[in-house]
Amino acid sequence: MSSPLKLSIVDQSPVHDNGTQADALLNTLALAEDADRLGYHRYWIAEHHATPSYASPCPEIVIGRIAAATQRIRVGSGGVMLQHYSPYKVAEVFRTLSAFHGDRIDLGIGRAPGGAQKPSVALAYPHYPSAGDDFVERLELLSGFLFDDLPDTHPLHDLSATPNGASIPQLWSLGSSDGSIGLAASHGIGFVLALFIGTQERPAHYFEDYRRLFRPRPSSPQQAPRGIIANAVITAETAEEAKLLASSHTYWKVLAFLHGIREGLRPPEECLDLVKKLSPSDQAYFHETRNSMITGTPEQCRETIEAQSAYYGVDEFMAVAVTHNFEKRRDSYRRLANVFELG
Repeated sequence: MSSPLKLSIVDQSPVHDNGTQADALLNTLALAEDADRLGYHRYWIAEHHATPSYASPCPEIVIGRIAAATQRIRVGSGGVMLQHYSPYKVAEVFRTLSAFHGDRIDLGIGRAPGGAQKPSVALAYPHYPSAGDDFVERLELLSGFLFDDLPDTHPLHDLSATPNGASIPQLWSLGSSDGSIGLAASHGIGFVLALFIGTQERPAHYFEDYRRLFRPRPSSPQQAPRGIIANAVITAETAEEAKLLASSHTYWKVLAFLHGIREGLRPPEECLDLVKKLSPSDQAYFHETRNSMITGTPEQCRETIEAQSAYYGVDEFMAVAVTHNFEKRRDSYRRLANVFELG
């Protein structure tokens, strides 16, 4: 890495302390204001639908609220699930955000549905949900509207996304494997590897391939490859406490990903008791998932974050922290900022 490591945040807006989803959105705003003061580089909002434990189905609205309440931090989506939406409308939304907030807006897009099948049906109603096989076409249209460079042969080439006169949002492709690398490179946009999704190995050549295949767009502000890794991180006073705090989200993942049960986050002590009642295969998944997270004291977490960033050759790391208690989560990000001396 040729430059100092930048730290950023992906916020899934978890519902804390058995509160409401409305409470969770207020917590997101408070945490974003903390991040701005502490020196984090970006603050991205995830998109989830009909998920009791997460509170942000509309990242574009949350982005505007956070950008208005902060001073310097970049704010964006991590990410908009493009399969649900008109690329033209997404381009207009993010051009509008940039008109208000200048060169601080990021548009990260993903190809996952961000929820179960039923909300996907509801989002597409009265039409049928996209199967995802038109994602490339949607990305081409979105980038064409953002950069005003749709080819003359396209039937919408003479249509411009408004408002004009604003900064162009940074465009990023999000992925948890190598499936999005070629898309990001061929469209000349940034690539974020989500290590916190899944536990499979993601080799370093992912970013080597991305840089090798990268082709800049003449009309885009981004003329060089730009990569980020994102992973789950929880810091605490002791390594044991950090591992305990991580149990809430880990147990949630066991129920959600193995059994399709999307409930609220449980206290970590309760989760550890419930793990003992799981099947051996579920217990193995629990421990594999928790071990894939970065947990420990601030110093231990910094060492691992720097090692992962160096392995992939990136100069930016996005931390994802989900805990049952909001203040514990808030403290985790504060400890991480302090140990990296961000301020």
